[in-house]
Amino acid sequence: MDSGSNTRSVLTRTLRQLEEGILRGEWTVDTRLPAERALATTLAVSRSTVREAIQRLVSKGLLETRPGSGVYVARRRPTGIAAPWLQLISESPPLRDETLEFRMVFECAAARFAAHRATHDEHRALERILCRMRDAVSDADVDAEARADAEFHATLTAASHNQMLDQFYGSVIAVLRDHIARNTYDATLNNANAPAQSLSRLRQHESIYDAIRDGNADAAQQAMLAHIEYVGRQFH
Repeated sequence: MDSGSNTRSVLTRTLRQLEEGILRGEWTVDTRLPAERALATTLAVSRSTVREAIQRLVSKGLLETRPGSGVYVARRRPTGIAAPWLQLISESPPLRDETLEFRMVFECAAARFAAHRATHDEHRALERILCRMRDAVSDADVDAEARADAEFHATLTAASHNQMLDQFYGSVIAVLRDHIARNTYDATLNNANAPAQSLSRLRQHESIYDAIRDGNADAAQQAMLAHIEYVGRQFH
């Protein structure tokens, strides 16, 4: 049984394990969770701890109870689904690395397609975002830089004119946008090299845009890859 002195930490750990299992897909949408007794055995905690953790995840909208049937992974995820993901990403270096790997595959393809398909209006939209990013870097405004960074990547993906990419990005947009913004913010905060790094990121975005504007798909893909690899190096 859980001792009174560590009940809170045990509950927190149990919540994290269950939440991570759901978000990683160990239990997929509409899947029934194992019984409390089985979960308690697997997680090495009491049934009361499992019960409370499940109640909290039901409140978050990650799980749903069905009378007479059990507890299931919710069919409809809550609007704030990015929050638990971001917490896991920020506290788990391997998951942060996996998110960057995902971005390498996803956003390099989007940059390549955008170089072929972006319209004049989309070029202008990217230019306007770059102007805001330049102002933010010049003013050392970390929040504004992070917002512009995330908006640039979202606008670029829309400019790929690939419905599957756009729909998929739409389903994870909160996570990716917040992940990009969080990376920018974390890499800059309390960092003596922050001004130089901000300028480097700005130049990388300018290189991505230049390749898209020039219709150079290979260069756009390579510029995006170089940018994401640079972001990854800032955390190692």
